[in-house]
Amino acid sequence: MNHIRDSKIKHSEETNWYVITGGPSTGKTTTIDLLQKQGYHTTIEHARHYIDTMHNEGNSVKEIRSNKKKFQLGVLDMQIAQEGSLNKEDMVFLDRAIPDAMAYYQFLNLDYDEKLLNAVNRVSYKKIFILDRLPFTKDYARTENEDDQKVIHMLIIETYTNLGFPIVFVPVLPPAERVQYILNNL
Repeated sequence: MNHIRDSKIKHSEETNWYVITGGPSTGKTTTIDLLQKQGYHTTIEHARHYIDTMHNEGNSVKEIRSNKKKFQLGVLDMQIAQEGSLNKEDMVFLDRAIPDAMAYYQFLNLDYDEKLLNAVNRVSYKKIFILDRLPFTKDYARTENEDDQKVIHMLIIETYTNLGFPIVFVPVLPPAERVQYILNNL
């Protein structure tokens, strides 16, 4: 399995970006939406956006998710493009970030490809906010179950820890209190 261990990546120039992440069904999108409503610059989650885009082209979720490598590359391309379009000085809250792909590659037993490794080598984030797990809820875009949620969540923690980014664990709180917890820990 492809793990980055004990190798602190040299991150590109500093940014003013904060990542909101965690396994599936941890409240990331709810948190991002509340931050946006408070006037903060936020981004969208690209896995769901990719599914919606491909679904609009006539593909079923099952078809979209069946080619795991193509799906991960499609999501990664969108994430790379989005992060490449952001101003490094702007304060931005990202709904997931490029390194999340590493956790999903591991979960799906995919080898890291050059595109992913090059992208991860160029990223820089001010802080990573990992939301503690909520009860798992199934929706149209999720193919994971609760056991998968736990594994992905741990892989995300491992990935950002191994990359050397500062991490803040956000406890389960009512949504508005979670947002305040994040703002209090910038």
